[in-house]
Amino acid sequence: MLTSQYVRLTPDERSKEGSIWNHLPCFLKDWEMHVHFKVHGAGKKNLHGDGIALWYTRDRLVPGPVFGSKDNFHGLAIFLDTYPNDETTERVFPYISVMVNNGSLSYDHSKDGRWTELAGCTADFRNRDHDTFLAVRYSRGRLTVMTDLEDKNEWKNCIDITGVRLPTGYYFGASAGTGDLSDNHDIISMKLFQLMVEHTPDEESIDWTKIEPSVNFLKSPKDNVDDPTGNFRSGPLTGWRVFLLLLCALLGIIVCAVVGAVVFQKRQERNKRFY
Repeated sequence: MLTSQYVRLTPDERSKEGSIWNHLPCFLKDWEMHVHFKVHGAGKKNLHGDGIALWYTRDRLVPGPVFGSKDNFHGLAIFLDTYPNDETTERVFPYISVMVNNGSLSYDHSKDGRWTELAGCTADFRNRDHDTFLAVRYSRGRLTVMTDLEDKNEWKNCIDITGVRLPTGYYFGASAGTGDLSDNHDIISMKLFQLMVEHTPDEESIDWTKIEPSVNFLKSPKDNVDDPTGNFRSGPLTGWRVFLLLLCALLGIIVCAVVGAVVFQKRQERNKRFY
């Protein structure tokens, strides 16, 4: 629904979806997007949903199951999720998360995208009496997401990850969807800024439109498990981590044994001199 003040992606009604997209692709290598949005409705506690997705993707205007847009997308997605579908989660909702996809990954709604999430944070943006903002910055492989939700006119860090590779020539968009639960999902403004950043000659020679969306991550997002703080802690220990722990423990035992033997020998010598 279009008005002079906002675009309502979905009304506070069940089984609705909507989206808005740029007509022209973005060819900026370094950019920052400021989004003025509002999520509100009559539902109390967890009786509301589902949230908003912000997109920088190859395809546009393709409806689908992921917050009103297509799954197995190419590009970047920032999910502003208001409803915990996974009843076993320790996350505190609303929750903001990031996903980068080359078309091979599917967003799992039943787990709130946990297996494909790169990073995330808790953010209380629903039913606020003041303006709420989100900033997304991408520059030289670094992706930063910040929020301004406290009516303080200052940004608060939410997500900061490096090693992100995004091509130029993709489209910005926003979408939202409701299911059995609902909310009003409004976009008031989306403002894009070019960041003036110097690149090396090698970087300038790259055809940025041919880059495949990817992340040089030290560990797979699937290794992540929930943390009540809204951040991540490592999941099950891998084989090499177990080996390192056992090696450190063995070295510690050897050091303790040597120190103990030296102390015992000195005490024996002292006792002999005493007698």
